[in-house]
Amino acid sequence: MREFDALKGYPEPKQPRVVGPGLRTIDHRIIATYRGKEFYDGDRNCGYGGLNYDGRWQPIAKSMSSEYALDATSSVLQIGCDKGFLLHDFLQLCPQMRLRGLEVSAYAVEHVMPSVKDVISKGSFVELPFQDREFDFVIAIGVVYALNLTDAIRSLKEIQRVGKGKSFITLASYQTEDDLRLFRYWTLLGTTVLLQEEWVAVMKHVGYTGDYKFTNAQSLNLVAAK
Repeated sequence: MREFDALKGYPEPKQPRVVGPGLRTIDHRIIATYRGKEFYDGDRNCGYGGLNYDGRWQPIAKSMSSEYALDATSSVLQIGCDKGFLLHDFLQLCPQMRLRGLEVSAYAVEHVMPSVKDVISKGSFVELPFQDREFDFVIAIGVVYALNLTDAIRSLKEIQRVGKGKSFITLASYQTEDDLRLFRYWTLLGTTVLLQEEWVAVMKHVGYTGDYKFTNAQSLNLVAAK
């Protein structure tokens, strides 16, 4: 396994994100858990605040294709694909690539981009409906750490099972209590937030061989409200 930022080039927030205990309340988090219209296309404190295609995943699709040697003969699975923006950009880059997407949100599946509607389905992140070693590359951005630890382990084992060893995941982490506090203020669905060395222990436990990136207060540019 390798710590590697496969999302390099994705637009970073230009201004610090000011967070505090009153920013996202338990009511916002309850709404977010349903992953419905309000999570995707409602108030920003309940989720994305309007998830619309703007091409920001294009450089990611291009760089991933280069880094992981993906071409017309490759098969790619994205777990937690939302409305399919990244898969769409893979398709535009290489129309012959075999793509599949899995999403737990019925709303997202109903509103996926038309270009990838036929390759995205609703399903569980801990019991992937695919064959062993079916995919050349597996992507799970913001997926694993939204699960409890038991299911995070199950999901990682499934990612390892359906892939051929190449994958990319993001993991919520912290190094100090202040980091953890800031991340907790910000996150709506983040459930398993561990020290970096704890995540490494989890990945070793499941035999994970892919790449990973830590998501934390620093990467999100979070600062405490004064």
